[in-house]
Amino acid sequence: MPSLALPAGEDVLVAKGVSKRFGGLLAIAEVDFVVPSRSIAAIIGPNGAGKTTFFNLLTGLYKPSTGSIAFRGVDVSHARPDVISSMGVSRTFQNIRLFGTMTAVENVLVGAHAGMKGGVVGSIFRTPKVRREEREGREKARALLEEVGIAPRAVDGLATNLSYGDQRRVEIARALASDPTLLLLDEPAAGMNPSESDALGDLIRRLRDERGLAILLIEHDMKVVMNISDRITVFDHGEKIAEGDPVKVRADPRVVEAYLGKQG
Repeated sequence: MPSLALPAGEDVLVAKGVSKRFGGLLAIAEVDFVVPSRSIAAIIGPNGAGKTTFFNLLTGLYKPSTGSIAFRGVDVSHARPDVISSMGVSRTFQNIRLFGTMTAVENVLVGAHAGMKGGVVGSIFRTPKVRREEREGREKARALLEEVGIAPRAVDGLATNLSYGDQRRVEIARALASDPTLLLLDEPAAGMNPSESDALGDLIRRLRDERGLAILLIEHDMKVVMNISDRITVFDHGEKIAEGDPVKVRADPRVVEAYLGKQG
């Protein structure tokens, strides 16, 4: 099933006054945040700024202490991660979470599992419906791996044997397997060399343009962020300190002090 992208200009995700406390620690402080449809948005900030915590709030791994989160107009503030995923939100993680002893194709199939309808009985008895679904799933997995740039000769090899950059690409293919409307990428360029990072930026733009996706990423590679983002939000100590297009954010003195000024 193709992703159900919203028309350009509408907000696919809206967070209002979101805070998160862990005991006495205020990790996220009353953040307002939106992701427009068919856009590339980025969250940047120094380590410990609350970026991944905020991602975890958006995807249901954490629940906000205060505030609300809506996806496509539906309040998901306290929804389970699987429910949010089924609505059209998919993500990758900061640390690679592939199954190393499975092939690239098999890893992508894991991402499509929730959409399969064969059921337990059908899987046990290998009904024609189940066999057809598995065949179609493998064809889709191969197409997604080709789309993200994995060489055909590598798709049936073990994931652990892929380069670090290709493992990141397999994770993106797996996230796409559920046909999301909103794709969240947590440090997708981590560990990549400059040419791999440039290719990743091209891929993210293509996913936005060709699939009509809204994409939200956390990234420390400022070249990637500044080159592909329509909108950048800057966190520091759990607070949103700046927001706007790359030109505006790059010139904001609070950003220079909190983050950009520390990049060497």
